[in-house]
Amino acid sequence: MNTGNIRFSSNKARDVSALFHKELDTIYGSSEVSVFIDMLFEDFVGWDKVRMLLNGDGTVNQSDLLRFHWALEDLLRQRPIQHIIGWTDFCGCRIHVDESTLIPRPETEEIVQKTIAYYGERHPCRVLDLCTGSGCIAIALAKAWPDAEVMAADISPEALMKARQNAETNGVRVEFIETDILKEKIALPHPVDLMISNPPYVMDSERSQMHRNVLDYEPWQALFVEDSDPLVFYKKIAELWRTMRSKEGIAIAEINERWGAETLKVFEREGGKGRIEKDFRGKDRMIIVE
Repeated sequence: MNTGNIRFSSNKARDVSALFHKELDTIYGSSEVSVFIDMLFEDFVGWDKVRMLLNGDGTVNQSDLLRFHWALEDLLRQRPIQHIIGWTDFCGCRIHVDESTLIPRPETEEIVQKTIAYYGERHPCRVLDLCTGSGCIAIALAKAWPDAEVMAADISPEALMKARQNAETNGVRVEFIETDILKEKIALPHPVDLMISNPPYVMDSERSQMHRNVLDYEPWQALFVEDSDPLVFYKKIAELWRTMRSKEGIAIAEINERWGAETLKVFEREGGKGRIEKDFRGKDRMIIVE
């Protein structure tokens, strides 16, 4: 098949894989390209990794081969693989994503895992996830704690539409609230036991360090804050936590590694006492405030 400048030598799985590695290894690295290939074969033709290993001479039909061609072109443009297949796995949940939402990161997944571990056998009765985006945090917690009342807020109606779809896909109950937390109050009938958030925290001056697959395809308003006030969201979250928390309520937030100590001070001024936790890369990545 010859479409544009990309030529598949055949429709065999091994030849499709070989072309992906030839075109993409210098951009992403061989191991990441192998992950892309596994994800595409699973999504496009339903082959898992085992079948891929055992069935290299297996073939895909012409319509699927065309989808592989389009996917390869997208990856050459550094479009995220999650946008190409339309979803990603997050803590065992299938989370649909597009340009209206951030793609959940492994660091955020780790924060959810640490949150669940923090509570152990018990769990909070009421959870509020601020700046929810795709809803991944709220949905993962609602799945882990089916008896909890989970609420999630975001400013973007497009993101909330995707979040509601994700909650339905994963069979969980989450109440979604459209609000600008920097300007509007959230009225809830009961105090919150856990306030959790992955708010915008990347400084404008850090844009140059970001990859094209982020800058060109993900919503800037969910990522960036002005250099003049990099903790603007944490100040508001801390204020909301002080006024909305239950007696034993805690706050957990993902943070910019450069501002860990300063972020803790924001919550301490609101009566909290907390600690910083590192992520799997050894970087300051979350705070837990009691």
